[in-house]
Amino acid sequence: MSALQAALDDYLGLRRALGHKLDDAGRQLARFVAYLDDIGAESISLEAALAFVLDPALDPASSTPARRLTAVRGFARNQAGRDARTEIPPAGLVSYRQVRRDPHIFSDEDVLAVIAAARASTPFVFRADTLATLISLLAVTGMRVGEALRLRVSEVDWDDAVIQVRHSKFDKGRDVPVSASTSDALTAYRRQRDRRRPQTACLFVSLAGTAVAYSHFQTTFHNAVLASGVGSGSATSPRIHHLRHSFAVRTLLGWYRSGLDVEALLPRLSTYLGHQEPRFTYRYLSATPELLGEAVRRLETQTMVRP
Repeated sequence: MSALQAALDDYLGLRRALGHKLDDAGRQLARFVAYLDDIGAESISLEAALAFVLDPALDPASSTPARRLTAVRGFARNQAGRDARTEIPPAGLVSYRQVRRDPHIFSDEDVLAVIAAARASTPFVFRADTLATLISLLAVTGMRVGEALRLRVSEVDWDDAVIQVRHSKFDKGRDVPVSASTSDALTAYRRQRDRRRPQTACLFVSLAGTAVAYSHFQTTFHNAVLASGVGSGSATSPRIHHLRHSFAVRTLLGWYRSGLDVEALLPRLSTYLGHQEPRFTYRYLSATPELLGEAVRRLETQTMVRP
C-alpha cells in the first residue's frame, strides 16, 4: 500500500466517522490515488489533479469532472496538513450546470423485462436470484439502492414484515413495511443466502459471500436495461434510481384514482421514502404527464363542486 493510499484510507475513515457517506467521492478518490500511483507521484500536484479531473475520456458535459474536482479538493486540503508539497486545485476550474431530466417511469412489464435480462446475464442460479430479488425489492419499496445493498439480515423484522432502514441519507432511519408476497420472497432468498455461509451480515451477497458492490450491480442493471430494450428510443436512459421515482409515481396515481386525499397522505409517502420534507416528494408530481393530469383533474373537480 502506498503512502497516498494509506492517507486516503485515513481521510475517508475520518469523514465517514463524522457521518458523511462519501460513496461517489470514495470511488473517485480511489481512482485518483490509483492514477497518482500509476504515474509515480508521491504527492498531489496541481498538474496531476487537473489531468485526472479533465480526463479527455470523460464526457465534458457530464457532472463527473465537477464531482472529481470537489472530491480531490477535499482530499488535498486534508493532505496539505501532512505533506507541504501538496497543491490544492482552486475551486471553479470546472463548471457544471445540472439539468434535471424527467426520470423513466418503469411499468410492471418494464421491471419484469429487466429482471429477466438480469437473470439471463449469469449462469449462476444464486447470483440470478440475488439480482432478481434486489431489483424487485427496489421496485416495490422505493428504497434507495444504497439502503438495499447495506441492508443487514438483522435489520429485517421477519415476523412482522418490516424492513428497518438505518444510517441512510441524512442519517435518518425509518421503518418500511412490506407486503406478504415481498416478505415471502425475501425469506426464500435468505434461506439460499444462509446456506452459503456468507462472510458479511448484509442480506444481499455475491457469489464470493461478500456484500454486493454497487459498481457491479449498477453495471449489471445497466446491461440488463439495454438487453431488455426497456426505454429504447427514450430521451432518458433508465437508471436504478428511477425505480424509486416509479414507486412514488405509482403510489400517487393509485391514490388519485381511488379518490383519496393525496395532500393529506403525502407526508406518509415522504416518511416511507425517507425524504426530509414533503416538498421533496412533491417533485414527483411533475415526473409524468399521467400523474400531472390526474392532479389537474382533481383540482378541476374540486373547483366545480364549490358553491
